[in-house]
Amino acid sequence: MINRLQIIASYPFPLRVIIFLLILAAIWLPLAAPIYLLVKDSNLATILTMGLLFTEFLLLLPRWGKQVYRQTQLLKSYGLVNTRQNGFELLTGLAIGISIAFTLFFVQGLLGFVAWQNSHNLPRIIAEGLLSALGVGFAEELVFRGWLFDELQRDYSYPMSVRANSLVFALSHFIKPVEAMLRTWPQFPGLLLLGLILVLAKRSCQNRLGLSIGLHAGLVWGYYIINVGELVRYSGSVPDWVTGINGNPLAGAIGLLFLSVLAVGMRQMSEQSKGRSD
Repeated sequence: MINRLQIIASYPFPLRVIIFLLILAAIWLPLAAPIYLLVKDSNLATILTMGLLFTEFLLLLPRWGKQVYRQTQLLKSYGLVNTRQNGFELLTGLAIGISIAFTLFFVQGLLGFVAWQNSHNLPRIIAEGLLSALGVGFAEELVFRGWLFDELQRDYSYPMSVRANSLVFALSHFIKPVEAMLRTWPQFPGLLLLGLILVLAKRSCQNRLGLSIGLHAGLVWGYYIINVGELVRYSGSVPDWVTGINGNPLAGAIGLLFLSVLAVGMRQMSEQSKGRSD
């Protein structure tokens, strides 16, 4: 069985990914279907099934590495390592991400685009936001900058892998009904740029995932606190495309400007890291 599965390693990237996803779906669907049928709360059902899907993804990866690629430490090769340095980089990314999110809105406040206001239950929102953001950051970085990026690099050059990874990352956020896709399409350039930033963050740390996870989580955390906590109110003094369509900074000119500055910084860090390793 192991020899037969190792043949998959010689297949082209699209076919390998399809096979992996089909295996994952075959394991997930029999368990997810009863949850959707028995749990009446659609939000709870989604949380349970997505949690189950990611858990099975984590369990499948080591077997995929061992039986397809003959690698026993596939997660470590993705950059998921239990070291003090990786933990420090995670905290650094978290601090950078939340600082950027709040600075973006602070600048908008100075320009008169938004007005700050008080919020109720802010400590609870901060704690909930942190847990949610770490979950999102860990899951998405392991999937996109870990598994998917590794599969891309097995077939393609580094520059092509970076572009493809960023594109798939952005497109994956539009797996939703057509009406919702049309409403949220302005955030596509921001997602594309964010995907590039997160790859550069990983590269700047000798391919460890800590900084990418922390940066991703920090951005999500900051936006969660401001959005759910209703800390700002838009003044309407400028068009939505400036501040962000539907209140999403990724879909606005100011958000793209901040991401562009962050991308330049991450690119410089990445080049410095490459120079040290050469």
